[in-house]
Amino acid sequence: MRDEIESGGTILTAPDYFLGLDGGATRCRARLRDRAGRALGEAEGPAANIYVGFDAAVDVVIDVAAQALSNGAIGESARRRVALGLGLAGLLSEADAERVVAALSGWASVRAANDAVTACLGAHAGADGGLIIAGTGSAGLALVDGRATIVGGRGFLLGDDGAAARIGADAVRAALRAFDQLEPMSGLSHEILAHFGGDPLAMTSWARTAKPGDYGAFAPLTLSAAERGEEGARRIVAAAVQAIAALVHAVEAHGARRIAITGGLAEPIRGRLPAELAARLLHPLFDPADGAILLAGGVLPAPQTDGGAK
Repeated sequence: MRDEIESGGTILTAPDYFLGLDGGATRCRARLRDRAGRALGEAEGPAANIYVGFDAAVDVVIDVAAQALSNGAIGESARRRVALGLGLAGLLSEADAERVVAALSGWASVRAANDAVTACLGAHAGADGGLIIAGTGSAGLALVDGRATIVGGRGFLLGDDGAAARIGADAVRAALRAFDQLEPMSGLSHEILAHFGGDPLAMTSWARTAKPGDYGAFAPLTLSAAERGEEGARRIVAAAVQAIAALVHAVEAHGARRIAITGGLAEPIRGRLPAELAARLLHPLFDPADGAILLAGGVLPAPQTDGGAK
C-alpha cells in the first residue's frame, strides 16, 4: 500500500516512482527509479536548452520522459504516481523554473533547476560539494549548507568560457580570419574551411542559426590540432584551460571543499591543468539524471565509486 502524506488538509499519495531528466545543450537523458532507488528505465533525446528554445526544450522533455516510462514498463496512465525532477540548461531564475513546471502537468510533482544544480547533487550524492561542468557549455557550482551558488553558466553569448562551444567558435572565427589573410592559415583553419566547401559566405549563413552544440562539434578538431603543436589551436585550448581553472578557484572561494568535474571535455581539460589542481578534481558519484532524481525527492543506491580523482 502506498504511503499517504497530508498537506494543507488534502491527502496526497506519495510517489511510487522518480523520474530524473538531465536536459543539456547537446542531449537530454532520463532515468526512472522506484522508491527503493532501483533503476527501471532510461531514455535519451536531443538537446533541451530552454535558453535556446523554451517550447522545443519542453517538447523534448515530454517525449524523453514518456520514452523512459515506456522503457521502465510504466504506462502513461501512471504519471500521477511519478515525481519528475528536471535539470535544464538555460534555466537561470526561479521564474524560469516556474514556467517549466507550469508547462508540465499530470505528474505527482515537478521540480526544475539549472542543470548545474542537479549535476552537483548527483556528483556528491546530495551532500555539500562543488562541481565544474566542462561540456558543450561550462559552469561552476558550489552547493554548501543548502545554498547553491552558480559561477558562470551564462549561456553561449555571454559565457561558456572553457567549453566545447567556445573552443569551436574561436576555431571557426580563426578560420575566417585566416581566409581573409588576417592571420596565418593553419591546418585547423584549413580543415574547418573545407567543412564549408571553402566558402566564407556558407560559414556566415550557417552561423545565423548555429546552436552551441554546432560550434562544439569543432572542439575535437581543435584539441587534435593543439596536440600536434599548431600554435593557434594551442592558444585556443590554453584559454579554455585557464577558464576552467578560474571556475575551480571561484567554486572553492564559495566554500566547496569536495569538487567534481564532469562533461565531455572533463578529461581533456583535466589532463592540461596543473597537476596539483587536477588532483583536486574528483569523479562524480552519480550522474546528472540521478541528481534530478534527488531533486524530485527520490533516493539512490550506494555509490559504486568513491569519486576519487585519477
